[in-house]
Amino acid sequence: MIDPKIDMTATLGQLDTLTARIKARFPAGANDAVKMELLLASIYQPGSWNDYRPFSYDLDDPFGKNIRNKLIATYLRTRKGNCVSMPMLVVILGQKLGLNITLATAPTHVLAKFHNPFDNKWVNVEATSGGFKLDSSYQREYGITPLAMKNGIYLRPLSRRDAVGVMAGTLLEFYGQQGQQNRRIAVADLLLQANPKDTFAMLQKGNAYFRMLEQRYITKYRSPAAIPAAQRQDYETLRHNNDLWFSKAEALGWAMPSQA
Repeated sequence: MIDPKIDMTATLGQLDTLTARIKARFPAGANDAVKMELLLASIYQPGSWNDYRPFSYDLDDPFGKNIRNKLIATYLRTRKGNCVSMPMLVVILGQKLGLNITLATAPTHVLAKFHNPFDNKWVNVEATSGGFKLDSSYQREYGITPLAMKNGIYLRPLSRRDAVGVMAGTLLEFYGQQGQQNRRIAVADLLLQANPKDTFAMLQKGNAYFRMLEQRYITKYRSPAAIPAAQRQDYETLRHNNDLWFSKAEALGWAMPSQA
């Protein structure tokens, strides 16, 4: 939907090939912890398993401002990723290898969660570095509020359904960049049906209403009082929905990120 030129069959084939090569590295009787370590090593360390082209962080576009850099097909081709494509590849390969692994989120960030059956604990996998990280580190670094943790909007292992919602977040950003705000709102509504606590979808929806407000009124009139009476109701509806969806996210514990 974002890049029609992508060959989906070829991309899926690349994932299957990579999975088979990693699986071939597993020693007989390897437990899930060993498999997880080998999965990460196979992604980030050069070897025949990745054609001596390891995957790494894209320092030229670390935040994926070019939306196509967030796509798995791009990551497989360039071997340069970000905090969206990198954890998604880890999770896709991990699930293909039979590991209990899924996505999780922090504010403006995506990570992976691996369940170690031996101690029955979830471990954070920071895919941008290929290592592991504590919840407390994410809470401190991303300013995650206690209310957000209480409401489970961040750092919880997501169901597969909710993880697909995280993937669709890239489509929300794409529609935003393209100025297709009605489509952006429609996708956000779909994601919120699946996960009513999806604060990213809430923020995208609120921002979509603001962009519509900006295009129709803010750039054309010096003040709300100058808006023609026939358009005043539309202005108020857009303004209300902009405030509403940001307020809903704040009520769950989302906070505006600091400059730091």
